[in-house]
Amino acid sequence: MAADTCRTTHASADTRTTPELVTGWGRTAPTSARLLRPRTAEEAAAAVREWGARGGIARGLGRAYGDAAQNAGGSVLDMTGLNRIRTIDADAGTVVCDAGVSLHRLMEVLLPLGWFVPVTPGTRYVTVGGAIGADIHGKNHHVCGSFSRHVRALELLTADGCVRTVLPGSDLFDATTGGMGLTGVILSATVQLQRVETSLMSVDTERAADLDDLMARLTATDHHYRYSVAWIDLLARGRALGRSVLTRGEHAPLDALPPSARRARRAPLDFRPGQLPAAPGFVPEGLLGRTTVGLFNELWYRRAPRSRTGELQKISAFFHPLDGVPHWNRIYGRGGFVQYQFVVGYGHEEALRRIVRRIARRGCPSFLAVLKRFGEGDPGWLSFPMPGWTLALDIPARLPGLGAFLDELDEEVATAGGRVYLAKDSRLRPELLAEMYSRLPEFRSLRAGLDPGGVFTSDLARRLSL
Repeated sequence: MAADTCRTTHASADTRTTPELVTGWGRTAPTSARLLRPRTAEEAAAAVREWGARGGIARGLGRAYGDAAQNAGGSVLDMTGLNRIRTIDADAGTVVCDAGVSLHRLMEVLLPLGWFVPVTPGTRYVTVGGAIGADIHGKNHHVCGSFSRHVRALELLTADGCVRTVLPGSDLFDATTGGMGLTGVILSATVQLQRVETSLMSVDTERAADLDDLMARLTATDHHYRYSVAWIDLLARGRALGRSVLTRGEHAPLDALPPSARRARRAPLDFRPGQLPAAPGFVPEGLLGRTTVGLFNELWYRRAPRSRTGELQKISAFFHPLDGVPHWNRIYGRGGFVQYQFVVGYGHEEALRRIVRRIARRGCPSFLAVLKRFGEGDPGWLSFPMPGWTLALDIPARLPGLGAFLDELDEEVATAGGRVYLAKDSRLRPELLAEMYSRLPEFRSLRAGLDPGGVFTSDLARRLSL
């Protein structure tokens, strides 16, 4: 449970800043706010005390796709200056770090010690505070759950100026994990890590002929793998509807490295992710149309092996291939893109089939579409994962009629008892939120008692009346 007492911090902060344009990774709804950059917990507390009637919200590295880390006309607290790794227990496999530390930095420091982060999404450029606030999930949710399941404690700066130690099992912990920063500012966390012997992955790849084939393979064999994900061709129709490339992996043990891998055997825990040169600018708006993406999808599916086992891949290649492409979000043009992710429970496979058919008929040009299975749900009141099937896809924001089309998909998801992911949302209608998140009333009640003045708020919070 949360600590009975809190400590207060005292410092002054200069909040006289010029408003800056702030946007999510999808770049669909930019708004202007004062961007404050504290370097200590004391400076963060001082900024919160002084940031005015429009309130504020904490922000990490800006990888939330929608408007969760924006606050039009108010303040945004850039937490990346709080980036200390405080202590590492290399025997127990725990780390205590500031909320502004990125998963990339944790990997740089911890992998040489034989430890890996317990959960990572498709990018390692996420802060620990953001990982908790969005309760991120990864390719291992079906066996490991989301990030909050591995948090042993966190420090939270609340609206009354207190810094509270919050532990799993408390209402405040469950409201904060997945709470999109609306219970306070996460200052630090203690995280349980995953033991590894190398910085390589042993990867199995296979093709699935259609959506039913894919779901059957995942259902039958997912429990054999720690990590599992499928790229899915959402432009394929007819007999090929939902054709996919299924990729599963495990952390490669040291004895799996062949004698020919001399460099890897000399430095098995070496972590050197590569990076391509930065993109010169935005891709022209019309380049990512149905024809172009259809050709890409055809090539991607055909070049994938029908079946391959035991391929060794770098951790960065397996988990974060797009991190090697700086500013990859520019490929959708200046209009940006919407990332739409939903989950429907087991037993609602027909709803998933209907949605995939509708997307294929609509011709949404998405080449970054993935399907995964979720395991047991997490305790966070607004945590996204629930047992079932989750599909995520990127769509150019200027696609004609996109808003109305996604509204229809929202209705389909809600009817099936599913939900959309708030960390990626920028356009959900508020009346559907309560249908998707059954513990929303509890979240609103706790937030009203904890922060009656609405000190912590965001564009997302106002749009959805959180």
